Amino acid sequence: MPQDYYEPRERRSEPHPSHGERETPRREHSAGSGGRPRKKKRRSAGRTAALVLLYVAAVIGMSILLACIGWTAAGDVLALNKPEKTITFTITEHEDFDSVTDRLKDEGMIEYKFLFKLFASITHKKDEIIAGSYTLNTDMDYRALLAGMSANSSNRSEVTVTIPEGYNTDQIFALLEEKGVSTVEKLREAAASHDYAFSFLQDIPLGDYHRLEGYLMPATYDFYINHDPIFAINKLLVHFDSQVKDDFREKVAAGDFTLREILTIASLIERETTGEDRTDIAAVIYNRLNNPGAGTQGYLQIDATLVYINGGKEPTEADKSIDSPYNTYLYKGLPPGPIANPGMESIIAAMNPSDSKDFYYALGDDDTHHFFKTYDQLQKFINSQERYKAS
Repeated sequence: MPQDYYEPRERRSEPHPSHGERETPRREHSAGSGGRPRKKKRRSAGRTAALVLLYVAAVIGMSILLACIGWTAAGDVLALNKPEKTITFTITEHEDFDSVTDRLKDEGMIEYKFLFKLFASITHKKDEIIAGSYTLNTDMDYRALLAGMSANSSNRSEVTVTIPEGYNTDQIFALLEEKGVSTVEKLREAAASHDYAFSFLQDIPLGDYHRLEGYLMPATYDFYINHDPIFAINKLLVHFDSQVKDDFREKVAAGDFTLREILTIASLIERETTGEDRTDIAAVIYNRLNNPGAGTQGYLQIDATLVYINGGKEPTEADKSIDSPYNTYLYKGLPPGPIANPGMESIIAAMNPSDSKDFYYALGDDDTHHFFKTYDQLQKFINSQERYKAS
């Protein structure tokens, strides 16, 4: 029987790369790829690079912008490279900080209002600004500007005021208003209602600004423009306190007249004197006060008191009938208080009258006072003077 043979299927042989040849791997392409995947990857890389460059450019640009803004802001805070300018800057009593900031911007002292307000808040200087007039300039940085508008500022604008001897309170207040120190209204209110801490004022009631008449010592003073009226008046009272010393007050206390009465006599002397006759006028006043039975019957009959009550005009015969306790033609003795603010010469003269026994005096054609013991002597002299004939 023939033998059955099993012949295994011959394996298909696959060609092998010859030595030196590299087998190229097969690639499978997804449908729709177009067969160009490498080109797609190049496009994505280019787009990413562009975005990176754009981002870098934006960061650099923003950094430059912020640096410029920061430098400009810093220049404003530190007052760098500003045009030279100096101003007198006045802050009114009820002006708020926003208004002050607006005007500083308008005047060219600052550029950035928000930044200035922020700086003022952070440094706690906002509430230290007070009313007044200040000298400011563009060399002042934010800190200097804020300090320059405070109570202790060395930049506050000042004015020198000379108060003449013999000015009354109304004249002094009008002069201070004219010089820009304060207003007459504010000064009157401060004089009437503020209780100044001086012993010589303690017995004088509040309520009338004339209460300070006689105590506002004439002198030359330095005031701030828009000075606080209380402080302005206090400056005058401090000077009075320094001039009328303790030994003088002790001498007054040992005499027959109070300090206020001495000041009243001194004010009469100041308003009447021609400059060289203070002690002789003082003697006439005391002779009349101390001898009520003599020719003048205790009436001082001093024209300066008429001027005080008639508004500062030249006195007339009609003025002698004005019903006022200051009218020394109607009321005997001293008026209720000083009629002006005397200087120290008149105050000293009020304490040291001459030994004269005269009761009368009159101004001659030579512009000096002539003194007499009797009324007849006075009338004879008046009749001989041309200045009285003209009237």
